[in-house]
Amino acid sequence: MIPSVKLPMLSAELLLAAAALAGCASPEPRYYTLAPGPAIDAGVAPIPVQSKEPLLIEVPPVRVPERLNRANLLLEDGNGALKVMEQDRWSAPLPDELRDALSQELQASLGAVDIYHQGVSRVAPMYRITVEVVRMDAGLGNRAAAIINWTVQRFPDRKLTSGQTQAELPTSGKVNSVVAAYQQIIVNTAGDIAAAIHTLPPLSQQQRTP
Repeated sequence: MIPSVKLPMLSAELLLAAAALAGCASPEPRYYTLAPGPAIDAGVAPIPVQSKEPLLIEVPPVRVPERLNRANLLLEDGNGALKVMEQDRWSAPLPDELRDALSQELQASLGAVDIYHQGVSRVAPMYRITVEVVRMDAGLGNRAAAIINWTVQRFPDRKLTSGQTQAELPTSGKVNSVVAAYQQIIVNTAGDIAAAIHTLPPLSQQQRTP
């Protein structure tokens, strides 16, 4: 004889199982960006046509310590250890986030165009800006700190200038405060680079001529 199954009881068991599976599901990751505003798609946007030639710059990828070369945020846990935040991630790997954010800030402050992704190999930039992160770490309810080295090379005369941006900003107990602190550090770095470019001695007419 085939045993009968009570349908109401079976439905209740299925509902309980579904609820248990839903409770075990991983939460959706949260994504953050260092860019201050809408991203400039340098791979698509053409160089604008102006009556005056735009200032052309080139911002290559930013070098970072290997531990930071990831998409997940890396935070100090307060005991001297580092914790990879599985649910808190950059919208791109950190080196790309840094490059894009610095590029946007420099284009805005200098009135320049970054030709790194333009695919215009026959066009030489006026300045190439290379950046290396020596240190960049943060802890919740503590501070975010960074040491960033940068070099500016002016191509017509191969003039070099370099500097270092150091910053330490307080953070609250929320990840958003760490992101905001890092964004401000990028603004500070771009400001230091732009100031260094403005203080370079002007080119002579002979140096301007190819």
